Amino acid sequence: MKFVDEVSIIVKAGDGGNGMMSFRREKFIEKGGPNGGDGGDGGSVYLEADENLNTLVDYRYTRRFNAQNGQKGGSTDCTGAKGEDLVLPVPVGTTIIDAATQEIMGDLTKPGQRLLVAQGGWHGLGNTRFKSSTNRAPRQTTPGKPGDARDLKLELKVLADVGLLGLPNAGKSTFIRSVSAAKPKVADYPFTTLVPNLGVVSVGRYKSFVIADIPGLIEGAAEGAGLGIRFLKHLARTRLLLHLVDMAPLDGSDPADAAEVILHELEKFSPALTQRDRWLVLNKADQLLEDEREQRVRQVVERLDWKGPVFVISALESEGTEALSQAIMRYLDERTVRVAEEPDYAEALAELDRQIEGEARARLQELDDQRALRRAGVKAADEVEDDGFDDDDDDEGGAEIIYVR
Repeated sequence: MKFVDEVSIIVKAGDGGNGMMSFRREKFIEKGGPNGGDGGDGGSVYLEADENLNTLVDYRYTRRFNAQNGQKGGSTDCTGAKGEDLVLPVPVGTTIIDAATQEIMGDLTKPGQRLLVAQGGWHGLGNTRFKSSTNRAPRQTTPGKPGDARDLKLELKVLADVGLLGLPNAGKSTFIRSVSAAKPKVADYPFTTLVPNLGVVSVGRYKSFVIADIPGLIEGAAEGAGLGIRFLKHLARTRLLLHLVDMAPLDGSDPADAAEVILHELEKFSPALTQRDRWLVLNKADQLLEDEREQRVRQVVERLDWKGPVFVISALESEGTEALSQAIMRYLDERTVRVAEEPDYAEALAELDRQIEGEARARLQELDDQRALRRAGVKAADEVEDDGFDDDDDDEGGAEIIYVR
């Protein structure tokens, strides 16, 4: 099934049913009182997290969804039927955004969690409601209120404990195959991974964590190059990042240079994301001799001025992967305890999550805007050539205007 993690949809709640104007007419009762019933409420629209879904592909081509209208009121004080609510299933980890205001309406992070996105219209009142001591035969009714209509943007972020970072061919997919039952495609060419892959890593008999592999980053990714930039948002909800570096690249490049590329792209995409706990994992150690291995590890650590944990592994040979998995499990357990026992620590993590979320959305929106401008043929200011014409006299000291012919 095709992986789709961003869609735009339009939802419309049902309108409320109109009130009925009716009078009691029975044998021997020619002038009975009013008996018009109220209309029914319009159906509302909900989004519900479904653990059986892992993509938004169902909303790629069908984008308009309407809940049922309420029925009009009936005679003999009968209330109209309520419109049926519309419940749209989405994967767990979906963020719902109001496209008009860019406001985050909610996050569906637990199976069965439900969010109201469009309220059904209120029912109209029948003429019975307006009966009084001075108005025994009211002819007044009210129409039902229209239901809410919204343009929504749905963004799916996979829910994982650990995220993998690295250049293409750093061995991320091989690593996830080595430590879990997931079997992502592995090949000796770049961009083998085209969509995020999740794997469950079992540590011991009863403990496990989820790890996410995203397409590799390349230099210029923060400006839209390559595949990985749009998938970086999937790392926003992880608790730990593993930065995988190829210790023996086929092109003979410096592993430290490759590590710096990832750090720079991460910083440009979201400065807050660089504050997430991150471990350095030096992969493909089996392709180096012992002395050469130690030398390259030292070079990378010194070049990056790395202060955090460092692991040297071979994902292909499963060398060092068990120790790394156990260290990750211990870290996650200790983090969970700290969150429960230290409110300040928990609040700091929550604030960091909010910063990462905001920066990621802002950066992706900026890239979308730039793409839309390019498609419309609008040039950016730094792409316009200066023809030497100076119009400072007309600008009256304001910003210079560049006219594109």
